[in-house]
Amino acid sequence: MIKGPKSGLLVYGTELPNKAQKLIAQADAILYAGSLVSIAATQWAKSTCRIQDSKGMTLEEITDWLISQSTEDATVIRLQTGDPGLYGALIEMIQPLDKAGIAIGVVPGVTSAMASAAAAVETLTLPEVTQTVIFSRVEGRTPMPAGESLVELGQHHCTLCLYLSITLLKKVREDLLAAGWQDESSIVVVHKASWPDEQKIIHGTLANIQAVCKQAGINSQSMIIASPALGARQWDEIKKSKLYDAEFSHRFRKASKTQE
Repeated sequence: MIKGPKSGLLVYGTELPNKAQKLIAQADAILYAGSLVSIAATQWAKSTCRIQDSKGMTLEEITDWLISQSTEDATVIRLQTGDPGLYGALIEMIQPLDKAGIAIGVVPGVTSAMASAAAAVETLTLPEVTQTVIFSRVEGRTPMPAGESLVELGQHHCTLCLYLSITLLKKVREDLLAAGWQDESSIVVVHKASWPDEQKIIHGTLANIQAVCKQAGINSQSMIIASPALGARQWDEIKKSKLYDAEFSHRFRKASKTQE
């Protein structure tokens, strides 16, 4: 959220937080990412609010627009999907606003990895299976830093949530096989997680997920989840959390004595 010479940045998550909704209702100007955000997200805006789609704009045009709208006492909002700290171009958008003396406020959003796991009713962590989640992407036109290739990350054999990679499923398979995963490894792809009437959930394996997604027409706006915990809902046995174990003490409950 942006306020005048003190302005701000608001980022809309895949599930619109109540705080964001209230700020939208107060906004004097909203710049929304139309390639990802539905215009319906601006439905709470007042009739006098200036609303602009940014899908055809460059970074400089976006920041220039935000600065131009940030007159004294104006509330200006940049509306995006997901969480601003993940692939949200947050810093490059904020730096010009900082130089213009505009104060910034960020409202966190629900990142697509979490929305996708919820949509598919999957857990990203499971006791004694995986306790680590990696948010990353596959190298394409944007290079990856040293040590962050999918082959290297995949060697941890933990949960991998891959953003911006749905057109690179062939490389996902090649890299994970090189990292020691099996073709039978479960994969879930969620297209437009949490979007009413547009969400699609695709289940497959490392061997067939590319073909399954192609058949379903999935080629954009999708989260790829690879995890040894996928499908645990159907397992006959799982290791349960110590937190709720009767024999496990914590500050709210003393452990029960083991029954003879």
